[in-house]
Order: sequence, then C-alpha cells, then structure tokens
Amino acid sequence: MSEPLLKVEGLRKLFAIGRGGFRRGAPLLVHAVDGVSFEIAAGEALAVVGESGCGKSTLALTLMGLETATAGSVRFDGRELVGLGSGALKETRRRIQMIFQDPYESLNPLMTVGEIVAEPLHVHGLAKAADERQQRVMQALADAGLKPADHYIHRFPHELSGGQRQRVAIAAALVLEPQLLIADEPVSMLDVSIRAEILNLLADLKQTRNIAILFITHDLGTVSAVADRIAVMYLGRIVETGTVAEVMTAPQHPYTRALLSVVPAPNPRLRRQHIILQGETPDPIHLPPGCRFHPRCRIATDQCRTVDPALAPTTTGQLAACIHLDSSQ
Repeated sequence: MSEPLLKVEGLRKLFAIGRGGFRRGAPLLVHAVDGVSFEIAAGEALAVVGESGCGKSTLALTLMGLETATAGSVRFDGRELVGLGSGALKETRRRIQMIFQDPYESLNPLMTVGEIVAEPLHVHGLAKAADERQQRVMQALADAGLKPADHYIHRFPHELSGGQRQRVAIAAALVLEPQLLIADEPVSMLDVSIRAEILNLLADLKQTRNIAILFITHDLGTVSAVADRIAVMYLGRIVETGTVAEVMTAPQHPYTRALLSVVPAPNPRLRRQHIILQGETPDPIHLPPGCRFHPRCRIATDQCRTVDPALAPTTTGQLAACIHLDSSQ
C-alpha cells in the first residue's frame, strides 16, 4: 500500500497566555490542537467538522506552517514538515495551497484579478516569461469557473460578486498546480444560492486535477458534496472518523449525533429529533478530566468523568472516541 499524501500523527498546538503568559511560574496553555492524527490520500477529500472554537482553523494554519507545531508529525508526500526551515517550507507550500474563509479579506483590493492570480507565480519564481505566466493565469481562472477569463482578468475585487471573489481565491491557489488544497470554511461567507456552485467546483477539481482536499467546515450538511471521509473534531481532538455514508447514517459519538440532529432534512420522514447540547464548550485552558465531552453529554456516566477514551474501531469500521460506542441512546 502506497504512503498517503498527507499523514498527521499526534499533532499538537498549544498557546501560552495569561498574566504575561505565566501564573505561579507555570504557563497557562490553550489546547487548540491536542493530539490530532489522520491521513489523506492523493485525490481524496477529508472534511474536518466541528463547532467554532474546536481547533479546525488552527489545525489548518499549523499544517501550512503558519503556526508552529508544539509537537507531533506532519508528513507530506513522505517528507516531514515539522521543523523545516523557511526555504524548504516555502518549496512545500507551493504544493499545499490554502483557500481562506473570507474572500473579502483575502484579496488585495488594489490589485486586478490577473495580478492576484499571478502573484503566487512571482513569489515562487515560476513562469518568468510573460506569455507562460499569462497562459497559466488564464487557465487557472477558467478552471475556477471564471469564463471567459479575459472578461475578469482586468477587474478589481470590488467589481465582483462574493462567489466570483471566492473563485478568484481558488484560481490563485490552482495557478501553482498544488497537490493538496486546504479549504477553511470556503462557503460560509457566501450566499446560500451560490454555495452549491463552489462546493461542486471543489468536487470537480478533486476529480479533474486529482487534488486532495482538506475541507474544514462547521456544517455537516455541506460535506457530502465534496468529501469522501469525515473527521469530527471537538475541543482540539478528533472524536470520530468514517466515510461520509457511515458518519451521516450511523454516527457513533454522542457529539456527532448532536451535530447531525440539527442538519436540515428536506424529507420530513428523515428528520431527527433535535439534540440540544447543554452548557458551553469547556475552557480549552482548564480541560475537564476524563472525556472532554462529558460535561455536555446526556448519556455520560461516572466512568466518562475519569476515562479519556482513545479512538477505537467500531463494528462499521469507523473510529470513535467514546466508551458508549454501542449505546443506542
């Protein structure tokens, strides 16, 4: 079996905060990403799902090297990224590109669309000839769904709709011909009417370009359009993984069941009873003992308050971190 394109093992990112970062001589640590492990094969899409504040975006920034990992391993195409110098990391970033959540903020308003898409080529010293650079920019715009490309290349971001701006951001990532796209909430800032278009575009790119995608979202209702597998994240950790069909039809973890219960279902017969989680997400500085979800879990037992479960296989082939894997509650 060939090695996965991206292999993450025990990844941790802790932030020191507090009164000057210390209290009684010890740092206060925010456990933003705390022991995350997963794999993505070439041409595969993995959706990382969870509430705001669970560590999804910090995970993306750490994978990109925009945040320094506290511990763990990130191997891309067999090469360890944690601890790489800036030169080697820049070379790898050409093959891993990120699409940010807000196209209104990620595009330079003083640059034309053509200049925005061409900028990564300048940064990485690629396509130095003007004709080649122009050709790659036009192709990236076309692949991002901005056709005809010459209709957009001289426009500025303020002249585009939200969906068109996000397509420009996608084109700027595609121009480097990456192997992995990290899409951080790529449709959450867009109108509902055009979200499906962007999701379908990402799914098409996965097929036509054989690009692997790490799709980060808080909305389980959007993942089936893009993803092959789902990883559910809670308070810095992955608590369940499985194929889209497995997780959507037979969720094993109580947190996953709660997330799915509020996903709108067009067929009234398929609607689930809403599970409303009680209380707030625990403080990521002062983590609860045992299972991190137990303060909000309706089926928690005394054992949940002392046992911190590890991911374990279930009868369906999923992985879930819960001591009640077979509970029907």
